Amino acid sequence: MNRSHKMTKGLEKAPHRSLLFALGMTREEMKRPLIGVVNSANEIVPGHMHLDTLAQAVKDGIRMAGGTPMEFPTIGVCDGLAMNHEGMKMSLPSRELIADSIEISATAVPFDGLVFIPNCDKIVPGMLMAMLRLNIPSIIVSGGPMMPGKFEGKTIDLITVFEGVGKVRSGGMTEEDLERMEECACPGCGSCAGMFTANSMNCLSEALGLALPGNGTIPAPTSARIRLAKEAGMQVMSLVERNIRPRDIVTEKSVANGVTVDMALGCSTNTVLHLPAIFREAELDLTLDIFDRISRNTPNLCRLSPAGPHHIADLHEAGGIQAVMNELAGSGRMELDVMTVTGRTLGENLDALKPRISRPEVVRTVAEPYSVEGGIAILKGNLAMDGAVVKQSAVAPEMMRRTGTARVFEGEEEAVAAILGGTIVAGDVVVIRNEGPVGGPGMREMLTPTSAISGLGLGGEVALLTDGRFSGGTRGAAIGHISPEAAEGGVIGLVREGDRISIDIPARKLELLVDEAELERRRHDWKPYPKEITSSILRRYSRMASSAAKGAVTKI
Repeated sequence: MNRSHKMTKGLEKAPHRSLLFALGMTREEMKRPLIGVVNSANEIVPGHMHLDTLAQAVKDGIRMAGGTPMEFPTIGVCDGLAMNHEGMKMSLPSRELIADSIEISATAVPFDGLVFIPNCDKIVPGMLMAMLRLNIPSIIVSGGPMMPGKFEGKTIDLITVFEGVGKVRSGGMTEEDLERMEECACPGCGSCAGMFTANSMNCLSEALGLALPGNGTIPAPTSARIRLAKEAGMQVMSLVERNIRPRDIVTEKSVANGVTVDMALGCSTNTVLHLPAIFREAELDLTLDIFDRISRNTPNLCRLSPAGPHHIADLHEAGGIQAVMNELAGSGRMELDVMTVTGRTLGENLDALKPRISRPEVVRTVAEPYSVEGGIAILKGNLAMDGAVVKQSAVAPEMMRRTGTARVFEGEEEAVAAILGGTIVAGDVVVIRNEGPVGGPGMREMLTPTSAISGLGLGGEVALLTDGRFSGGTRGAAIGHISPEAAEGGVIGLVREGDRISIDIPARKLELLVDEAELERRRHDWKPYPKEITSSILRRYSRMASSAAKGAVTKI
């Protein structure tokens, strides 16, 4: 029996059918499988401005394959627009709200299948969480990546503009040039053009087998993206017919595949926050240890913006995620017998597609990688007993090992004022605390301070540590997700101005060079940093949020 028959079939469901007739639905449509189309379109987020077009294509595909689509919405936050003010505190909690709202809608109406249409930072993981929680035959098709911009003959993106602020302050660029750059950096619809969080998650959706080949890299403004949406609409009907569910696809083997591709691509550090939250919904435990273990054995094949000059559109031209997986599979690093939403295994997909790397300057081979280790490293030590995260593929070689002087700030705004005010100098370690899931609350993403450091030309001289998190667009020795966070009594809350901090990324060490007796004295005197929380959502999130080391999910 179709799941939707609980709403459409039987004498006692006459009132339900009456309401469906009110929607303009025919009896024939009611007899077909009902497919929920989750659309996060809005007029706020550039990555979402075109999603209605893709939703129509998805619905066309569903109808062509014999189903009845029923569209419903969810919210979306643009992290770029929310950056560097209180709005960013809402971004991570929105992930939980997105997952919850979809669960509510898809339980209140018993759909037979679901198609998810997200884009941008928290919307993709929020939808993936809902997909695995509900475990109804489903497929995800994203809005796709934005094309990069052009300015004075150079390829640029949003991060170029963020870093331009620091360049203006240092005299490396005029305000007039920055104003001209603003108009060129983001040329149209799509998720921002580099290997930032949104594109990282869209690429990993493909690597996990929850999206069709091409989902991560086909550019947003192209007709190929519309065709992909139609194919997704048609394919969900096959998943319904065969009863292939998300948890049939997401297994321990596909988890390993996802993390392996993450490391090869050099994805955003935010994947270390989102993947544990997603897999938790499938009752799979994913700790930080798996990221570090796989990173040590996975070569980094891509250096896309912010780590390098190329963008997602270049990765697509180079062969896309399937070419990356094929290259990794050749050295035995991929589990090929996992199921995917194509209805075939990953190995069967690769055999059928025969993907190849067509631009070796964008995707390197396993034999000649950018580095023998993956893009992300997990650091531990007395300053991060439960772990901290750094995108090592975007760290300057001279910053891989560094001991510096702590400059301590109780929040992002204080730090940005000091950085742009010229009081941070070479050899400093900027410590931004009370920005974690509980202490923020909301674990703000801090692209402004890291971009300011790079824009000022200090990216090879200054490190930044925080119990908050960073944008996928961050580069430099930016170490985030420090756990336990300051608000939970973590050692980052005990750091004082002038302390010495040792960073050793190759050795995976992060140490506060203060003896234990002194730390114990500081613990005795420590008090939580007082913050007034006026938002009911943030008060609730602060009470319920878990550690960043566990995905910052709300506790059940």
